Amino acid sequence: MRILVTGGAGFIGGHLAETFAGDDHDVVVLDNFDPYYDTRIKEHNVEAGRAAADESDGSYELVEGDVRDAETVDELVAEADYVYHQAAQAGVRTDYSPRKYDEVNVDGTLNVLDAAREHGVERLVLASSSSVYGKPRYLPYDEDHLTTPISPYGASKLAAERYAMVYAERYGVPAVALRYFTVYGPRMRPNMAISNFVSRCINGEPPVIYGDGTQTRDMTYVADILAANRALLSTDAADGEVMNVGSTDNIEIRTLAEEIRDQLAPDLDLEYTKGYDVDADHSHADIEKASELIDYEPTHTIREGVDAFVEWYRANRDWYEPLVRD
Repeated sequence: MRILVTGGAGFIGGHLAETFAGDDHDVVVLDNFDPYYDTRIKEHNVEAGRAAADESDGSYELVEGDVRDAETVDELVAEADYVYHQAAQAGVRTDYSPRKYDEVNVDGTLNVLDAAREHGVERLVLASSSSVYGKPRYLPYDEDHLTTPISPYGASKLAAERYAMVYAERYGVPAVALRYFTVYGPRMRPNMAISNFVSRCINGEPPVIYGDGTQTRDMTYVADILAANRALLSTDAADGEVMNVGSTDNIEIRTLAEEIRDQLAPDLDLEYTKGYDVDADHSHADIEKASELIDYEPTHTIREGVDAFVEWYRANRDWYEPLVRD
């Protein structure tokens, strides 16, 4: 099959492209190499995708472009069987203009949806986010929970997934939206809490916690995200649906920092600094819907995933650590 992955040089998109190429599919990656974080990590994602293709009967093609370019998007979607739309302007905490989030995450998504409608793709899978929920009324979040995002990023992701569902209902586009919950793992964005906790502890520096550390997070290991996306190559059971994709549990941020500290540098103290108003206090996914529709079953607890990431970090410290610490 020919699979287009927008944002395919990013963290999740890079893992998807690598996985699909390794599964003997023909993969096309569209990415604009936006410098939201050090683009050298995207170069490693591209290398991983190409290496997977070299070791399989698949192929890997990189197109440097932008989802805001409707003509480029149309040309690529026209040749694709499946589209995995991962491209987005990230950053819950970043003070970009709301219009930038709208241009990339909403208008860019509409370009992808229009092309999918025009060319009749087998399926379009949209990466959404737990940020669409905002402040919890109850936990765990199920898909019927109110969606009241508190950041421009969250608002733009909600608009994008609503458009996808409208295109599914009104125009027959087989679209699925996956709400990811704090994804982490090898080659993750270097500005995430886990990568910073590990880096600081390995270098004898105390982990820094934003806020009082009582915030909880449902953190999903990237291999589980890949399993959910892979399943959508072979089933139409979730077409026209929005689904949570999370882990088996959640954890307090200070507990996460303590466990990483205890494993790597037990003599260190924790440091606390001012938190961010746009950060949710708590997140936890109800994954019953994904379990029922696509047999989604996470295989990594948070602690198992962190252990796997620490092992990967040690093996790749020479190139990854400078990106975390720059």
